[in-house]
Amino acid sequence: MLYSDQLFPDCSAIDRRLADLLKARGTGNRLAYVASGPEPDRNFFQSGQAYYGRSCLDLQLFFDLDEPRSAEDIAALFACDAIHLSGGHTGDFLERLRRSGLIQPLRDWALSGGTLIGVSAGAILMNPTIATDGLFIGRRPEDITDGDALDLLPFEFFPHLNDDATYLLALLRYSAHTPRPILACNDSDGVVVTDGRIECVGSPLWISGGAVRAPGEVEFGGFSISPS
Repeated sequence: MLYSDQLFPDCSAIDRRLADLLKARGTGNRLAYVASGPEPDRNFFQSGQAYYGRSCLDLQLFFDLDEPRSAEDIAALFACDAIHLSGGHTGDFLERLRRSGLIQPLRDWALSGGTLIGVSAGAILMNPTIATDGLFIGRRPEDITDGDALDLLPFEFFPHLNDDATYLLALLRYSAHTPRPILACNDSDGVVVTDGRIECVGSPLWISGGAVRAPGEVEFGGFSISPS
């Protein structure tokens, strides 16, 4: 489940899809929050609790990657019904995940049916690489070679497309350098990837080979694309 941002009520359709997905899977409503960086006041966590509470979801567990964690702590994280990867600085978030040794466990958990929710930076981390994040730090995505991430998606997600008119041109250029399609979202858009199906919520843009593509022009082995 990928959000460009979590805005109420703009993202209500994505929120409903998340609640429906958890219900269909027969799981509960207990969510864990993995912080992208230091959050001593837990302000973003508390905002997340209020946000998810509107959908009767309980953001209960706060997980700080900078603190030493016991086997019991790790088990509690993966015992939750869904895990939220927060927004923030994508590169720093990736380094924290690497240092904590959680890259492979998170990937394995998601591939085995766990519900992983990414918002902005957290969503970019689900890509094969965080290259698209380069546009937020003044770099060209095609120049980023050390950004290997969770590799859960057959495309490269890009959030906040509506924030800057230059983003689209830069993504069109980058799409000539990557073999994977790019999915660019405005802040009210989102994506659900489950059971070989890519479900677009809102009006995200598919970009490939230097052009904006219709969903029917984008092909993935083993995946189908559908609107919400």
